[in-house]
Amino acid sequence: MTIHLAGDSTVAPTDHGATSGHPEIPLLGWGDELAPLVDDEVHNTAVGGATTRSFREEGHWARVTDALRPGDTVVIQFGHNDQKHPGELAADGGYRRRLDEFVTEVRDAGARPVLATSVERRWFEADGSLRWSHGAYPAAVRSLAAERHVPLIDLTIFTRWLYAWLGATASAALFPHGAAAEAGLPVSTDLTNDNTHYTTAGARYVARYVAEALVAIDGVHDATVPMGVEIMAAQQG
Repeated sequence: MTIHLAGDSTVAPTDHGATSGHPEIPLLGWGDELAPLVDDEVHNTAVGGATTRSFREEGHWARVTDALRPGDTVVIQFGHNDQKHPGELAADGGYRRRLDEFVTEVRDAGARPVLATSVERRWFEADGSLRWSHGAYPAAVRSLAAERHVPLIDLTIFTRWLYAWLGATASAALFPHGAAAEAGLPVSTDLTNDNTHYTTAGARYVARYVAEALVAIDGVHDATVPMGVEIMAAQQG
């Protein structure tokens, strides 16, 4: 089985440090870190700047569907760039409709779609609270997943928890500007203000969560004997 990834830059392969100017501080999406964490092959077709519309129009979606085999899984995560087109790609309009089309086409190929909400942007307010940056887009994904009975990985909620748990200072290291600061390396102004794209640490955190979610969706360990039964048996013995 192959796990196919369709999405934007927050999922896409590494730039090998081209953006930061430092090979040791690459900019990459969580999809680039998934392969070592799963048993299946990973086919990452995500591209920077992609919307649900451009991903199809530029031929990237065809790369997914052409490679699909029955039993494969397709994890679909868009939204960051769709938000920049609130007319045609409104959350409950073109965005949701295009995701729905992706789901149908994956199922028609005998494969399994998995929808993921967008990873959160790391924007802490002056009072220390974490801003909600995606509006209705995650809700549209959740609604579609429920309506179409598609497995959902809620990366918006996971990444919000992750940033809040680490805190405003420590969570910066998940992004190139924070990693550069820790290493005493300069970065461009654009990158200093970038709290969307990960470096390796951030990508690994999210990829680990995705890997665990896929195991749960697969029900791999559902048939194992609950540990509580073993504990009770030992106590009674």
